[in-house]
Formats: sequence, C-alpha cells, structure tokens
Amino acid sequence: MKYTVHKKTYPCAFDASLDVIGGKWKMGIIWHLGDGTLRFGGLERVLPGVNAKTLTLQLRELEEDGIITRTAYPEVPLRVEYRLTDLGRTLIPVLQSLCDWGTRYLDRENGDGDPARSGMK
Repeated sequence: MKYTVHKKTYPCAFDASLDVIGGKWKMGIIWHLGDGTLRFGGLERVLPGVNAKTLTLQLRELEEDGIITRTAYPEVPLRVEYRLTDLGRTLIPVLQSLCDWGTRYLDRENGDGDPARSGMK
C-alpha cells in the first residue's frame, strides 16, 4: 500500500515516519520540547552544534508536518515559542524507547552491563 502526504508518496508508513523525524536535529528538538515550550535560543542552547539556519529549517519542517506549533508574539524584540502538538507528544514514548535502547547499548559496549540482562545480544 502506498501513502501520499503533502504531495509526497511513501511506499510504507515506516518511510513516512523517517521522513518526519529524520534529520540530525529533529529528534532532539522533539525530545527537548517534550519538557515544555522553548524559544529559539533555548533550543540552540540544548542542541549544541546546531546552526541557526539548520535549526530554522528543521523547525519549519516539523511545523509543516504538524509535530510542533510556532507562536509569535508581537513584541519588540519578537518573541517566538515552540511546543509540541498533540501529535508531536505521541512521539515522546518512541524517543524514550530509543533512549532506553541507547543506554543498554552503551552499557553493553562499555562493559557496564550484562547483555543478557539488558535484552541485547
């Protein structure tokens, strides 16, 4: 079965998922917004190494896909806040599972855990 969203066609739902959350910074953006609303500068601080242009592009894509909302307040200077949508919040358990897996992987690779106990082979 093929899926079409935003004029893109995906051969399977997995490909659509990767398109939405793929990219070097998107999962980090989603993860940090899981704690609440952040401004652009706050996202830059929690994502060391991201440049402003890339962060802006990733935020626009996440907004277009309905994962985050952007609220601009008519103040001087302009204040912009980002937060997860209801759909975006459904990704937090997925990212938590990836974080848990990463912890088990690192423990295994660092000899800090029994692979059988951690569920990894």
